[in-house]
Formats: sequence, structure tokens, C-alpha cells
Amino acid sequence: MTFLDLPPRSVKPRSAGLTHVLDRGLSVAAVDGLIEVAGPYVDIVKLGWGTALVTDNLAAKLDRYRAHGIPVVLGGTLTEVALSQQRADGLIAWLRELRLQHVEISDGTIALAREEKLGLISKLSGDGFTVFSEVGSKDAEEIMAPYRWVEQIEAELEAGAWKVVAEARETGTAGIYRPDGEVRMGLIDEIAHAIDIDRVLFEAPRKDQQVWFLRRFGAEVNLGNIAPDDVLSLETLRLGLRADTVGRMS
Repeated sequence: MTFLDLPPRSVKPRSAGLTHVLDRGLSVAAVDGLIEVAGPYVDIVKLGWGTALVTDNLAAKLDRYRAHGIPVVLGGTLTEVALSQQRADGLIAWLRELRLQHVEISDGTIALAREEKLGLISKLSGDGFTVFSEVGSKDAEEIMAPYRWVEQIEAELEAGAWKVVAEARETGTAGIYRPDGEVRMGLIDEIAHAIDIDRVLFEAPRKDQQVWFLRRFGAEVNLGNIAPDDVLSLETLRLGLRADTVGRMS
């Protein structure tokens, strides 16, 4: 690609410009296909919701991701269920058994005391886990003031989160988006004004949402909940190789 003028992109393992991919139940063959086509652009894979508990190919799939140096994190909803049933220790033990070093801590579905969430972030980060914490509700009707988003993101980073995930659901219709998928631009501006944007991972499952964040923050913005089939498309958007971002990336 040296014959083109393209935006600079960091290489793996990246700390910015992350592409966080949502695995909703891929087969081992599909994992191999994803890696064959787009492996250099997959930074982390999330096994959505509680799918890790019910998939029949978990061990084989984790082996394939591990062989290609792609970290895996289980869905935050699974953590919430474990917390609601007071089974956090069991979940942590299972993560160690699976040799997973990344964990997502969220409270988008259950009511979790702030002190408990921050304490868990601190404990797990201190125990050697790379923590993704998530801010925002999965309920599209629940609106949180921008200053509260900022307060929660700041507190969770201070507690030890590596990245804070800005909630959107897999549909892109909650949290940082309106129910129709439109970006809550004022909210994002408030977050960007107060927080180092490299510390935030914005869930952006839809192409129009990806384009908005790339135009706003550039090629190295962290984007999450990306469908496996969209990884290559997203990389072309990052590099200005698709009509939506041609001439707009730097």
C-alpha cells in the first residue's frame, strides 16, 4: 500500500484504533475464515452475552483465537448474571480455567452499587486481568446526563479499567445512540472534552455509526461490537478506502 497516501495505523498489539469484534456464535471454520481474511485488524473478540456457556465449540474456538494471538473476553451480561447470583468467584475461577486474561464488567442490565462495581474493577485489575468496564444502560428509554457518563468513566478508569466501553447494545439503539441509531452528539462531545478518547471504546455496530466516529476522531478511534463480516469494511473506512471516508481521514 506504499503507493497510496493513507492515514497512519498502529499495528497489533494496539492500544488505540482497536477493532473489537462481536462473536455471536461462530463456528471454528468461521473463526479460521475471519482470521484468514481480516486477522491483522481483529484486536479483541467478545463472545456475546452468555454464549460461552452454551456453545459446543468453546474450547476449540478459544484455541483458534489463542493460536493467532487474538484475546477473547466474555460478554458483560454473563458477569452481571454471576454478580446477581453472587457467583462472581465461580466466574473468575472459570476465566482462569479457560486461560482468559480479559474480563468485561458492566451494569447495563442489573442494578449494581457503584462501590461494588469499582471494587470489582480494582480487584480484577490488581489480580492481573485486563478489565473492560462498560458504562450506559441497555434500556433505550433510560437517559443518563452527560456529566454522569463522564463521572462514571473517570471513576472506572481510576479504579483500574484498561478501556471503558460506551454502551450501545449490539443493535446500536441505546446508550450513546438514540433509539433510531442516531449518535447522541452532545454526549460524545462532553465525553471527548473530559476524557482521553484513547481510553474509551465506542460500540458502533452500524456502518453509519462507524463513519460518524471516524470522521469525528480519525482512523485510530476504538470501535466495538463490530460484526465479523464487517471487519474488513471497517478497516477500509479507517483508511479512507471507501466512499464514506475518502478524503476525510488523517
